[in-house]
Parts: sequence; C-alpha cells; structure tokens
Amino acid sequence: MAQERNTHVLWRRVIASALAAALLGTLVACAPAAGFAGGAGTTATPRPSRTAPTNLTPATTAPPTPTALPTPSAPAPEVPVVAPPEPPPPASFDRAARSVDDPTSLWVVANKVRPLNPVDWVPPDLATVPVAYQNQQPLRLEAGNALVAMFAAAASEGAGGMQMQSAYRSYDRQVSVYAGWVSRLGQAQADAQSARPGYSEHQTGLAVDISPIPLSCALDACFGSTPQGIWLAENAWRFGFLLRYPADKVDVTGYTFEPWHFRYIGVELSTEMHTAAVSTLEEFFGLPAAPGYIG
Repeated sequence: MAQERNTHVLWRRVIASALAAALLGTLVACAPAAGFAGGAGTTATPRPSRTAPTNLTPATTAPPTPTALPTPSAPAPEVPVVAPPEPPPPASFDRAARSVDDPTSLWVVANKVRPLNPVDWVPPDLATVPVAYQNQQPLRLEAGNALVAMFAAAASEGAGGMQMQSAYRSYDRQVSVYAGWVSRLGQAQADAQSARPGYSEHQTGLAVDISPIPLSCALDACFGSTPQGIWLAENAWRFGFLLRYPADKVDVTGYTFEPWHFRYIGVELSTEMHTAAVSTLEEFFGLPAAPGYIG
C-alpha cells in the first residue's frame, strides 16, 4: 500500500510539473516579446503602442530643394569686323624697261636731235605686210602683224578700208626722198615735213603712212577728217600705234601735223600713253623737244 501511495504521489508530481510547464509556456507566449527576460528582478520593457500618440507634432515634409536655373553662358566676344586688305596698287609703268636709244628697241626715239646710231642702221626682221598698199614696203615683223589686225578691226567697225601708203625706207632711200623735198620746197620747208637721212622714223621699220580706200587725202592733213583718219586717231593705240605728229605738238616733234603717220611702239606703251593722255614720245620719256636740227 505504501508503494502504491508513493506511485500516486510521483504521478501527481509529474502531472503538476507538466501543468506548471504548460502554464509557464502560456505566460511566455502572452508576455511582450521585447525586453523580456526570465528571472527574478527583471522588468519587462513594454512594447510601444501601434497607434501614434495624439500629442505628437506631425512630421512636416521638407520643401523640395529648388533646382538651380542654368547659369546663362557668357556672350561670345564680338569678333571685330576686319576690312579686307586693300589690293596692292598696280605696278607703276617702268619707263626704263626698253631703251630709247637702241635702234632695235620698239621704244627708240628718233627725231631732229636724236639720229639713229648708226645712222645707216637696217632692221634685222623686216617682212612684207599682207595688206593693200600704194607702195609695197616692208615693216618689222611685229609692227606688220599689228597693222594687219588694225586694218581688219577698222573695216569690221565701220571705218572703211585702209591701205599702206609707205613704210620702211632705208638710209639711201631717205637720201633721195629728202633731196626731192629740198629741191621742190627749199631746205627750211623740207625740214618741216621730211626727215634728213639717219633721222627718219621710217628707217626704224616701225613707222607707216596710211591712206584710205578709195585713195583720197593721201599724205595730206585732210586725211584726219576722213572716217579712216578719225577712227585711227581714236583707236590706233589699241593695236600699239601712236599718232606720232599731232597738230598741237609741232614745237615738240618738229614736224607739221601728219594724221597719216603712225609709229608702232607696242601695246604696253601705247596703252600707258593713252591712259596718261600724253601724246608724244618726247614728253612721255622726258626727252628734250626737237623743233629743229642742230647745225
């Protein structure tokens, strides 16, 4: 009986322990989780309420940070307006480019104080000129080609036909021509309209006397009033020719007005003289006037 009673006591203790354990588990489950620790002298930390206290100041939303406006870029510096460079001035005409003394030069100046050197000089490049003529006399090649072009232009521009009255004359031929003038007019008058041998532009092979077709006013001042004479006075410079003895320059050239007598000097010089409005070689090159022979 004592053993059975002990057994019951043991079972009651077991059951009591089990109930106590179960009760303890329930209490643990129901207690706040945060801050809980078993044991004597430990105070559980209460869990915060899920509902915010009504006496708290509601949090305010911070205003958005304003976006900085883009800083305007600095204006580009003004580019100074630079004027285009001035074109270089045209090169000045070189009056020393050719000789005025050498008889081979297109610019040779022969007059009553400037004889050719040598006086019996003969051009090396004389050629027959394929134009109408009264006397078939040659010219230097360049002058002859220019004459052909000038006659063609005169015809196409309405000035009428032209022909070569005379051109190159040798020293010996000039001896005969001058003597004829002297015999007819006397030396003083002959010197006014004809050159002594060795002083004549015709001897250079660069001078030509021109007359109209049909022939009229040949070697006469009236040629200057013909359509051909008028056209030549206005346009001969375009082809390198110069009206050598103008009416208002007798005291410079030493010769009476000869509107039929043209001297080839090349387009470069004729254009420069035309532009400068200088009508005689003596004035253009700064040479002494030649109103008469010396001696």
